[in-house]
Amino acid sequence: MTKAVVNTPTISRNKLLGVAGIGWLFDALDVGILSFVIAALAKEWNLTSEQMGWIGSINSIGMAVGAFVFGIFADRIGRKSVFIWTLVIFSIASGLSAMATTLAIFMILRFFIGMGLGGELPVASTLVSESVASHERGRVVVLLESFWAVGWLLAALISYFIIPEYGWRVALLLTAIPALYAIYLRLHLPDSPQFTAKKNPSRSILQNLKDVWSKKYMRPTLMLWIVWFTVVFSYYGMFLWLPSVMVLKGFSLIKSFEYVLIMTLAQLPGYFTAAWLIEKVGRKFVLATYLFGTAISALAFGLTDITWMLIVSGMLLSFFNLGAWGALYAYTPEQYPTVIRGTGVGMAASIGRLGGIFGPLLVGVLMTKGFSIGWIFSIFCVSILIGILAILLLGKETKQTVLQ
Repeated sequence: MTKAVVNTPTISRNKLLGVAGIGWLFDALDVGILSFVIAALAKEWNLTSEQMGWIGSINSIGMAVGAFVFGIFADRIGRKSVFIWTLVIFSIASGLSAMATTLAIFMILRFFIGMGLGGELPVASTLVSESVASHERGRVVVLLESFWAVGWLLAALISYFIIPEYGWRVALLLTAIPALYAIYLRLHLPDSPQFTAKKNPSRSILQNLKDVWSKKYMRPTLMLWIVWFTVVFSYYGMFLWLPSVMVLKGFSLIKSFEYVLIMTLAQLPGYFTAAWLIEKVGRKFVLATYLFGTAISALAFGLTDITWMLIVSGMLLSFFNLGAWGALYAYTPEQYPTVIRGTGVGMAASIGRLGGIFGPLLVGVLMTKGFSIGWIFSIFCVSILIGILAILLLGKETKQTVLQ
């Protein structure tokens, strides 16, 4: 078994992957559940399309704040501490949201859930990146991301079997309680060996923020901000609306849940193929190729009303999009040195979450104005193509490079 490159205490690569991945799983479980809960709330609370869009957007506003704030703190107090506190915030707010009685209260709690989730994900990928040898770093980070697919799959299963029978409140409680176990596991997790060796308390937060946009890192920062924005904009615009879009295409709520569950199964092979390819052909090729597959699948999904084509294009959308996410999380921490890595990754993720605000909101507004699903998904297709151009023109290959 390969050991993580750590000082005392140490932890094996597989255990690190498991501990970090379990938290990632619960985060995905919550985001996945939300897409089904929105569809259920629309019926129970008689929500308009715009109100449905705002639920997804307020979640992304919290994620933008969390990624920015906790990314900065990760460079000050360590990856492990932030890793624990973000999950605490997420778990408590998620449990309380199951008891919400009004849309306003539900949305306030979604903001705090988003803060915890938005802060955790970039810090988790940074911690794992800094704790694994360079020759397998990309593969391990993509495998970390694959826990997201497992969480989404569980979300689809819970939504299909629990929400129609017991309601959305029970489903939300099921996402919050197990996350407490992940907090317990993280208490025994050592911090990043690179952070421990290189931490510099004398560096100010302002200096870290300036260095991210210094001449040396301006190009990768610009590339990451464009890619993160376009990817998150399209992902949350499409996937948070997926069950609702299926309902709008004429399927019942239960049938739409069933089809989305089938589509979700394609996420795992998307991750695993990306994990295999990323150390073979490099980050840029995998990220650009999988994003191109996402763009074409999104266009096909939006334009068709034929059942089998919806399922096939939806599965391809899941396959390519989640594989691209894995590559993006592997690629991002490799752009910066240890002293500003948490800040750089957090800022990129935060800019991405701004896209996550506008994506779901745009769908709600355009649907209210009578635009077709095909037209809306075409916008996401173009967005992803812009991200691909940024990678090809501004990105550099970081396969198996030693982190600074």
